[in-house]
Amino acid sequence: MSVEEDKTVVKISVEDRPIQIVKIDDESETHNFILDEEALNEILGRDEIRDKPICIISVAGAFRKGKSFLLNFMLRYLENQGSEEWMGPEEGHLDGFHWRGGMERDTTGILMWSKIFLVKTPTGREVAVALVDTQGSFDKNSTVRDCATIFALSLMTSSVLVYNLFNNIQEDDLQHLHYFTEYGRLALEDSGQIPFQKLQFLVRDWQYPYEEPYGSSGGDNVLKKQLKVEEKQHPELQALRKGLSSCFSDMSNFLLPHPGRHVATNPNFKGNLNQIDEEFIEHIKNLMPSLLSSRNLVVKAMGGKEVKAKEIVQYYKSYMEIFKGNTMPEPKSMLEVTIEANNLVSLASAKELYMASMESLCGGEKPYLNEQVMDLEHNRIVESALAEFDIRKKLGGEEFSLKYRDQLMSEIDESYNHYKAHNDSKNIFKAANTPITLFVMWSVLYIFSQVTSLLMLYPLANLANLLMWGLTFLGATWAYAKYSGEFSQVGVQIEDLTGKVWDNCFQPILNKAVEQGSEIAVRQAVTRLNSVSSPYPDSKKKR
Repeated sequence: MSVEEDKTVVKISVEDRPIQIVKIDDESETHNFILDEEALNEILGRDEIRDKPICIISVAGAFRKGKSFLLNFMLRYLENQGSEEWMGPEEGHLDGFHWRGGMERDTTGILMWSKIFLVKTPTGREVAVALVDTQGSFDKNSTVRDCATIFALSLMTSSVLVYNLFNNIQEDDLQHLHYFTEYGRLALEDSGQIPFQKLQFLVRDWQYPYEEPYGSSGGDNVLKKQLKVEEKQHPELQALRKGLSSCFSDMSNFLLPHPGRHVATNPNFKGNLNQIDEEFIEHIKNLMPSLLSSRNLVVKAMGGKEVKAKEIVQYYKSYMEIFKGNTMPEPKSMLEVTIEANNLVSLASAKELYMASMESLCGGEKPYLNEQVMDLEHNRIVESALAEFDIRKKLGGEEFSLKYRDQLMSEIDESYNHYKAHNDSKNIFKAANTPITLFVMWSVLYIFSQVTSLLMLYPLANLANLLMWGLTFLGATWAYAKYSGEFSQVGVQIEDLTGKVWDNCFQPILNKAVEQGSEIAVRQAVTRLNSVSSPYPDSKKKR
């Protein structure tokens, strides 16, 4: 959406809304997690979005700490494409993700904004940006497993996780990341690649601006102090800090001031910007570009290759399967699921390339393609599909990906058989092959019966007549099965029989005739060419 020259602020469309993609069944004893795959596909499967590289920004943290409130500033920034006046007039309201004050939780499960924003980067390509809100942790209705699962899903599927904290970075905030340091260690050992991308700590209501100033510089200083490994620390705390540093390709921190007494205490506050402290607004204006400007977007990557919007669905499906149990899965199991999802995404991408290429070659209303040409093109497209599968570095190594490569070839072979059958159905001659063969056989028998009658070889003539009646019956049966749909198996057997007769009897004769005809044509062409190159051979000899 473009911003007009008069810098009018673009408001959020009433059609856009947060959509719950992961639900928690609070009424069941096991608190099952349910993925709304249809809703996720609806958001990420749009034609203008599905093949774009995607940046997913998730906000996670304790409940009632202003995550949804923060996301609405992100929405406003993206809607206005980061223009200078993206914040809008002071009397404007914050719309978008639902939020409210009070003690009770508001967001449940995981919600994704229905509109995916397309942002053009400095290099000219478009990146899809998705905003994700998560259920706050540690409310009275959520178990420890619920909180850990929501946090894990957010981190595993996002390219930027905004870790929303209150007052300071506490040791228990870091402990929530401990599970992922072990996962990260295993992933590093497996592939040598850093498993997670950007972790953005966001400290709200920072109370010590006299020690470290609000903003990114003060935040990074606080983060550096918190992650510093000291000799007097317990070995477990040292391992946690070392693990965090090796698990994320980028970690930063931002300190935000309190938004103001009116925001915190007025139950009727609806997001009026003029009721929010100016100091908070000033630093929000600095935070948004650091996360959302075109030059700072972090595209989701797995296995060394950027992830497309449509591929995120597979990762959600795979992770949801492992989180169905009553306890958090082991980090090793999480890694195995990631490896499987990585290979399945590669398989789907390669198969989609094959199917798209074959559709453009012989699918739909495309004309009939010669079988030999089709085989050659099929082999070429298969090589391209396998290259697409192999180009993505596989977690788990080549041995693990081999079975998925074999599965890809099996699915390609199955699809090729369908394309061949579809292509054959366009061949008018093949469609008429059975009646033509029966007619030729009937004609041969008719000529044979007439000749044998003239020679008074009546037993042979009668046999030929009997066979002619048999062919007539076969033809009528085939026609009935073909056009009525009944006795289809009998029709297939008749087609197989006539096909064998054609291939073994008539096709060799036809090929021989074509070959001899081609030889005669070539000889005549050579003769004409010689006659043209020497128009006066006799006169030259006389001279």
